[in-house]
Amino acid sequence: MTIEELKNRKTALGLTNEMIAKAADLPLSTVQKIMSGATKAPRKATLVAIEKVLSSEEHLRSSAADHTQVTRNNYTYENLPEARGMVRKSAAEYKYEPVTGKKDGEYTLDDYYALPDERRVELIDGVFYDMSAPAVIHQKILGELFILFRECSDAHEGECEVYLSPCDVRLDRDNKTMVQPDLLVICGPYDLGAKRFEGAPDLALEILSPSTRSKDMLLKLYKYQNAGVKEYWIVDPDHETVMVYDFRDDNFYPEIYDFDAVIPIHISSGQCSIDFSRVNRALKKVRSS
Repeated sequence: MTIEELKNRKTALGLTNEMIAKAADLPLSTVQKIMSGATKAPRKATLVAIEKVLSSEEHLRSSAADHTQVTRNNYTYENLPEARGMVRKSAAEYKYEPVTGKKDGEYTLDDYYALPDERRVELIDGVFYDMSAPAVIHQKILGELFILFRECSDAHEGECEVYLSPCDVRLDRDNKTMVQPDLLVICGPYDLGAKRFEGAPDLALEILSPSTRSKDMLLKLYKYQNAGVKEYWIVDPDHETVMVYDFRDDNFYPEIYDFDAVIPIHISSGQCSIDFSRVNRALKKVRSS
């Protein structure tokens, strides 16, 4: 199979990169880089191992069973390493259950699109999670960051584009997950006429709020890393910190910055940084007025 055929087969079977990596006995980061297109010329032996998994019902049954075990227990993912500041409470208290007769894990994109337009939710592994209206400080930070990220992109005339929520992202290219990062960076071609983005963005950013804290710091941390997101920023207004995960190194331990730091954008290979003090000054100006 070609790489594109492997991706299509993965999507059709509803498999995750983690399931494929486990069944093929490959590093998760290797599978992520191939499926995301980051590796332009993967080794033939690696492609053969992945193709064998995607063609073998025995491998698929085994990996699916293992995946089910990992993704139960209210998404606590006790197998993940402890990261500084990580919240271990369950994200289950923020679930939204439409009246359809289905159980958690059974909801699909058809159910997602059937919801009322005014109802904002995310669908993650067949479970709906409510998205309450963001607070004023959330929107202020998001607006300032959008300007700074756009300035970086424009200054270097790169191929990356910056987008704000609400933008639908079919993260795993399956029928069970649709997320809306607060800010996302897409590098490379995409369909401007599409109603959603397909696959993992290169960078995702979330701004914490009381209703999303555990989901963003635990559940979506796992989902973004496993889907092939290269860089993940978590902005915490309460503690005035920014956690930056560079998943290209297969690392679950973030770099932590305060609100006056200059923060490098890792996917820019040193070309771009965000001077977060500009965001902080804008916040202080509003607070003092």
